[in-house]
Amino acid sequence: MALIKSISGIRGTIGGKPGNSLTPIDIVKFTTAYGAWIAQQGENKKIIIGRDGRISGEMVRNLVASTLQSMGFNVTDLGLSTTPTVEMAVKMEHAAGGIILTASHNPKEWNALKLLNHEGEFLNAAEGQWILDFAEKNDVSYADVNKLGALFDNDTYIEKHIDIILEHPLVDTEAIRQKNFKIVVDPVNSTGAIAVPALLKALGVTEVTVINEEVTGRFAHNPEPLPENLTELCHTVEKKKATMGIAVDPDVDRLCFVCDDGSLFGEEYTLVAIADYVLGHKKGNTVSNLSSTRALRDVTEKHGGQYYPSAVGEVNVVKKMKEVKAVIGGEGNGGVIVPELHYGRDALIGIALFLTHLAKSGKTVRALRNTYPDYIISKNKIELDGDVDVKKIFAQIKDKYKKQPINTEDGLRIDFDNDWVHLRTSNTEPIIRIYAESSSETTANNIAKRIMADIKEMMQAVS
Repeated sequence: MALIKSISGIRGTIGGKPGNSLTPIDIVKFTTAYGAWIAQQGENKKIIIGRDGRISGEMVRNLVASTLQSMGFNVTDLGLSTTPTVEMAVKMEHAAGGIILTASHNPKEWNALKLLNHEGEFLNAAEGQWILDFAEKNDVSYADVNKLGALFDNDTYIEKHIDIILEHPLVDTEAIRQKNFKIVVDPVNSTGAIAVPALLKALGVTEVTVINEEVTGRFAHNPEPLPENLTELCHTVEKKKATMGIAVDPDVDRLCFVCDDGSLFGEEYTLVAIADYVLGHKKGNTVSNLSSTRALRDVTEKHGGQYYPSAVGEVNVVKKMKEVKAVIGGEGNGGVIVPELHYGRDALIGIALFLTHLAKSGKTVRALRNTYPDYIISKNKIELDGDVDVKKIFAQIKDKYKKQPINTEDGLRIDFDNDWVHLRTSNTEPIIRIYAESSSETTANNIAKRIMADIKEMMQAVS
């Protein structure tokens, strides 16, 4: 069992003992702390909630809604929804905030409270820390019976979300309709099974096959959209002779594609392809985190824009996007952020923009992928003993490679001509993550191995 308390929200496994997993007591405790934070922001008493298709979703929803009502808040429940839909609804409803009940790509035994501000964006570090601190104080007074909040159901927001996507100037439904695309979708038994087929129908795609479509929360495979989890989708695309495959995670904020030949387009290249299309029509800057492929920088510079890296984490990407007025940004995990809609990862607008790009390119999905540079990211980690001084080790690594360009915004990133390596500690595990990228898989692995050897040597020297 596990309970992870971080500035971005509270997540854990269902069941077990309070404080060690996501129990009813923990759900009430942290929802109360969030409600107290909202109360500090002003008089607005409206809060939006929505959930993915997890087994525990309805139970968690009941606890969250009742807790907020007990604090005098009026709760609008979107029911089965998506993370980007809830984010948009917060702003459209002029709410004080929102809570998304989803553990994103985590397995079925997990759930979480993702916390939003009045802009429908994730809380910053200081705001998140305020909530964590308040939760430990447990100093709250609930509303009396005459001041309890009300609960309202509103299941119209996925449709509203889709309508806004159709209005985006770079989404061309007629171009998509004329191509008669044949698409296979894997929503992994969650709310993507509701949202993605509805979007495709609205875009004019009439031949849609959905696998793992029943919204049960009993995920047919590990729900993270990684290659090893998408074999059924790849095989179905081949079998159906489909134009492409689309995979989303349970809360529909991550997106990846399968090519017409059953091969993977590459999760890192979701943002690259969509940015290529957007930048071809709207000049500007882009942002992705320090662990994302340099292909986005290549594409951005090709279109005359400037690429900016950010620290890992959606809130950090959004902050940097606002600073540099980026026209598109996101993360290499298939997260696409289109500012005209909202500052959050959104697989639905990503699908619409990609299909428009594909339709207008006149290419197959495989041929389109071949137009982008091939980079390989080697992902590794080193487990840490409790007494390891990571800051000291990073300082030694920085000194050893001081002749190379170095970024210390989030851990340590070192550039070697067209290659790079990024070292950062995990927020949830006692490990150092080491990501290295090159146009050669061997080179990427060798860079990672070299840095890992350096770290181990330095750890032994101080032990």
